[in-house]
Amino acid sequence: MSNTTAPSESQMTQANTTRVDQAQLAVLREHRRAHRQNVALALQASSAEHPQVAPTLTRGQRLADGVAATIGSWRFIVIQSSAIVLWITGNVWVGAGSWDPYPFILLNLLLSFQAAYTAPAIMMSQNRQSELDRRHAQNDYEINVKAELEIELLHEKIDILKERELLALTEAVRHLSAQLETLSKRMH
Repeated sequence: MSNTTAPSESQMTQANTTRVDQAQLAVLREHRRAHRQNVALALQASSAEHPQVAPTLTRGQRLADGVAATIGSWRFIVIQSSAIVLWITGNVWVGAGSWDPYPFILLNLLLSFQAAYTAPAIMMSQNRQSELDRRHAQNDYEINVKAELEIELLHEKIDILKERELLALTEAVRHLSAQLETLSKRMH
């Protein structure tokens, strides 16, 4: 009976799968290293240009955020609707001598003026928020890549432990088989 045996097909398939997994893990690690270097360089450049850690908002950004928060509230809608109703009611009630008779051209002009100035402010606020969202998404992506690498490393460690355990069990079985053979030879 020979102790050397050719690897089975399943062992070869498992070895190939392990090699593929290790190659993918190596690619992920290299991607993560390159990404870390890029982030570190970007942070160095950013800190050299802007020494403050937390970005402070400019007066225009604060104003745009304030306008967007105000315009995008139920309070504003209620106040605006009430003002329009009062405007129309007042002009209809006064009659022919009103400041803005029907078809309320001055009211249309005021609403157009309001829309012309609030729309860009809202867009500025949305653009800034989109940039923040992009940064958060990038951070989430980096965390996911790191978590994936950590999981892959844990799988690799568990596989190594499993292989060691299987080798120890195989060796124990061989040892016990050898002992059984010697015992059976002694008995015969």
